[in-house]
Formats: sequence, structure tokens, C-alpha cells
Amino acid sequence: MRIVSLLLESGVEINLRNYRGQTALMQACQYGHWEVVQTLMLFNANIHRTDYLNGGTAIHFAALHGHARCLRLVLADYVPSIPNFLNQTNHRSTEEVSDADFDDDGLVKMVNWKADGGLTPLHMAALNGHVECVQLLLDLGASVSEVTIEDGTTIDLIGSGSTPLHYAACGGNAVCCQLLIARGANLAAKNASGSTPLMVAHSWHRNSIEEILSNEPGGQIRTLASPYLCLPLMSIMSIARECGWRYLNKSPVCIDPCAVCLDGSCSVAAEGCKHEFCTRCALYLCSTSYTSANPAGAIPCPLCRHPITSFVALPGTSPIREQLPRNSLSLSFCAT
Repeated sequence: MRIVSLLLESGVEINLRNYRGQTALMQACQYGHWEVVQTLMLFNANIHRTDYLNGGTAIHFAALHGHARCLRLVLADYVPSIPNFLNQTNHRSTEEVSDADFDDDGLVKMVNWKADGGLTPLHMAALNGHVECVQLLLDLGASVSEVTIEDGTTIDLIGSGSTPLHYAACGGNAVCCQLLIARGANLAAKNASGSTPLMVAHSWHRNSIEEILSNEPGGQIRTLASPYLCLPLMSIMSIARECGWRYLNKSPVCIDPCAVCLDGSCSVAAEGCKHEFCTRCALYLCSTSYTSANPAGAIPCPLCRHPITSFVALPGTSPIREQLPRNSLSLSFCAT
């Protein structure tokens, strides 16, 4: 992570591609290096870039390989630090959406972005049985009714016109199927081959999930929010970009040390309980949290367990004005 920061500070182009069209952000998501993803996002890496081979974004790479922690970091700028975010996402009534930072359309577009063949991140996560990614994508507005297409460039062994439930049936993960059904996936949906999810499961010998795919749920099924949903992440990322997150020009004695690391100076406060932390520790808390608090997406304060939905910069925390060299050091060829 430190090497990545040094390279970016020296002027290396952050969105540089390798011969497959993959950026550093895509590769970090592929291999689950969440700390690198965090650094790249703090330096405003482009999350809209697609690779040359499959047309996938960094979100597709994270979902395909089951890295929910990377997934939430890539989407941090689309998930506002407001307590009722999940209700707004579920209902999507315009009169309820009052927060100026809530780009609902942008979030829905990103989580339903189609790679070649019409594959969404939800298709990929469902096929590979990555329950945590499926749960997080659904909470962020991923559609259970998006279907794949025949584009002549991809090999689709399941069949074009398949929903994420078709893909979950092929993968054989029971929890993924149950989550999709609970969010309204159609058990009777047929793809271009005329196959329902149950027929796909049978053809791929996924006998253990055939009962799940055979019976319509008796009523509305309630599901818990993803423990990877993190509401304060957008606020702390914004503060870190504006005011910095590293310990620069440290004095021998810190007058107001962070209660978590006892090293950096306090620069942010949690809204609600008002406990103060350094920006680096607040970033770490948001990036590593894995808990279901109330409201959904809040993280517990490490000092009093009060739910945190947002961080604010302390008075006197001034924006940084780092003059980084901008004569971009573009590497002519990146082989990995």
C-alpha cells in the first residue's frame, strides 16, 4: 500500500492499463487487496473503466472473486452517509430522497453495469456462490431481473436471457438462491433455451437446491442487511481526500492523540456520540467493519458502541495543499 501511494505521489498515471485493459483498481479488486483499493479510491481512480477481454469494471472483478470489502470501497462515493439509506434504496420514492449527495440513479447504474454478454456483477457473484457479495449488491440496488444477451463474443453455457437466479442455480449455492428469491426473483422465468432456474439446476446436477427452486415462497421473506454495508464510508473518504489521512510532520508529543492508535492527532468526530479519532483510524474502522447495527449500515463506535452513520471534520482541520508532481510518469507497458 505504501509503495502504491509513493508511485501515485510521484506522478504515475492512476488509470494506466495493462495489455488486457485492466487498471490497477481492477487487479486489486481481483486479488482482494482492499488496502490498495482504498488507496486508489482516495486518489480518485476511475471506476468506470472496462477491460478489453470481457468489458468488466472493477465492480465485476470484485463480485466475480467474492471480495465484498473491495466492492464497498469501489462504490463508496455512491452510498451516502445518511441513516435511512436502506429505506430510500428499497422504496425509491422521489419524495423520500432528500439528501443532495444521494445519487440513486448513479448507484443503480453502477451495480447493474453490464459486461459482455449482459453479465452484471450480480450474475457473477451468484454463479460463484459469493453470498456476501450477492447480499451487498442487492442492498445497493442490484436488479434480480436483468438478463444476459447473445452478443456473439461470449460463451454462455447457461443460455442467453438468463437471470441471476439462473446463474445461482447453475452455481448450486442455496443461500444465494434464497436471497434472490427473497428479493423477488422469478422462479418461473425462462431463458432463451426455455429453461427455468429449476431446470438449470437439474441439468447441472445441483440436486440439493431443487426443492428451493420448486416452491414459491408463502409470503414476503425478510432478509437482514449486508454486514458489509457501511454508511460512514463516504463521509470519511471525502474528509480524507480533502484534509489528508497520513501522519505528516508529526511532532514528538501529540497534544490530542487518537484514542484508538494513540499516535495520530484527532481530526474527525463521529456524529451522534461525538467521540474523536484520527482520519486514518476512522478509515480503517469503516473499511474493515463487519457488523449489523441499527440503523442498517451503521458501524459501532469502538469506545461506546453507539452507531456511527457519519463522520465530520473537527474545527481547525484544514484542507491539505500537497503539491504533487504532475508530469505524469506513464509506463509504456505494464505486463501484469
